[in-house]
Amino acid sequence: MTYVGKEWLELTKEEILDPDLPICDPHHHLWDKRTDRAPYHRYLLDELLEDTGSGHNVLSTVFVEAESMFRASGPDEFRSVGEVEFVQGTAAASASGIYGDIRAAAGIVGSANLNLGEGVRPVLEALKAASPNRIRGIRHRLTWDPHGALPEPWNGAYEPRVTSQASGQGQMSDSKFREGAQVLAEMGLSLEGWMYFHQLTELAEFAKSVPDLKIVLNHIGGLLRIGPYEGKDDETIPVWKEGIAAVAEAPNVVVKLGGLGMPIMGFGWHLREVPIGSEELAEEMAPFLSYCIEQFGVDRSMFESNFPVDKVSFSYHVLYNAFKMFSSGYTDRERSALFYDNAMQVYRVDRNQ
Repeated sequence: MTYVGKEWLELTKEEILDPDLPICDPHHHLWDKRTDRAPYHRYLLDELLEDTGSGHNVLSTVFVEAESMFRASGPDEFRSVGEVEFVQGTAAASASGIYGDIRAAAGIVGSANLNLGEGVRPVLEALKAASPNRIRGIRHRLTWDPHGALPEPWNGAYEPRVTSQASGQGQMSDSKFREGAQVLAEMGLSLEGWMYFHQLTELAEFAKSVPDLKIVLNHIGGLLRIGPYEGKDDETIPVWKEGIAAVAEAPNVVVKLGGLGMPIMGFGWHLREVPIGSEELAEEMAPFLSYCIEQFGVDRSMFESNFPVDKVSFSYHVLYNAFKMFSSGYTDRERSALFYDNAMQVYRVDRNQ
């Protein structure tokens, strides 16, 4: 049985550690998926502020595309512009100061199909027009697995999840995709890399082919430990480590430390009768976070919430307590980089906008 929900999360409450430590959360979503049976199908500004305002010093956030609020009509390749228009309004509301000192969605990552090649340019121009002061990049989802769609357990049921741009194997090696990526680089925008662990060596080769493109690897590289990968850590984790090491050799790639609360990561935290606490969470995440930081270095790594997706496993205040526990042995400068400075620099966040 799955116990996710607000009442469930409130069963684990903790005192906030290091409450003054500045945080820029570089990865969250906003959506209203009324027909979705998954938990937290509504996550708009009020819900985000409830989480970020739970005690930690979250000063700014970065929105990452969620295939929500797309335009209902018009050419397919431009429909994603609607999402950025929506988030730009949310960001403007936050910037008014009415909701406090936080600057939510101070950076915006939209979506566009790089398989359009040079044809992606007008889409990117439309995204920039929709958010001239906050758009920072796009995410083209690349998740592909030879076993087909992987299940996500929502409310005890398994429903296969697919993504609109996950059109098959080998996209990063395709000439049209690389042409589109070059356009992205020319326009000063970054690419979010969301894929699975066995695709990381392909990412490493791709990153070398577009050295001027800033690439942000999402969710520690997409480790899979469910379905056909369940109980096979001795096989999958070495492949993941090899891939992370290969990607880290490309200086234009940075990594986000988070996403471990997604059920596909295989920890099973969402199945507990009482949500996990930060001490145990920090301990279980540590081997994966540590390896990423060892390979990428402190200055190319950043903590992320991935909310509300990771919210199925723990609350916001518990997650950031766990990040703080995990990083307690780092210097003040290193912690500042992991929690705030790197995200502010990568996404060029301006809290005055």
